[in-house]
Amino acid sequence: MKLAIGCDHGGFELKEEILKFIKTVANIQVSDMGPAAKESVDYPDFGAKVSEAVAKGAMDRGILICGTGIGMSIVANRFPNVRAALCHDHFTAQMSREHNDANVLVMGERVIGKGVALEIVKTWLDTQFAGGRHQKRLDKIHEIEKSINK
Repeated sequence: MKLAIGCDHGGFELKEEILKFIKTVANIQVSDMGPAAKESVDYPDFGAKVSEAVAKGAMDRGILICGTGIGMSIVANRFPNVRAALCHDHFTAQMSREHNDANVLVMGERVIGKGVALEIVKTWLDTQFAGGRHQKRLDKIHEIEKSINK
């Protein structure tokens, strides 16, 4: 799996912790799309980098972190073929993958602690899309996306 990760200054410390964790997981190639320091930056810049890489297929999945996760969610879901899910616990992470085939995980560093965040990441990485009736719904989302982008 190829995974991109990015954040703003509000998510920098959590991004660094997640990078350490992901490097211990086999078969994941991670690309840190910034920023390189905790200085103030604009979340749309880094949300767009990760989301564009996922949208174009250069990366299989992405993780975005900001203070609350709200801004990054808004940015990520502007990109075609991106299904970004803001998750606050392992259950929402699991459902985002099983039911929605979410390919971008979004979290808020100021909302959840490091331990919960690492559990969310582990669950999100380990959970497979269930398909079946859920695929029909994703197909409908894809059709909506196509009609909007005409």
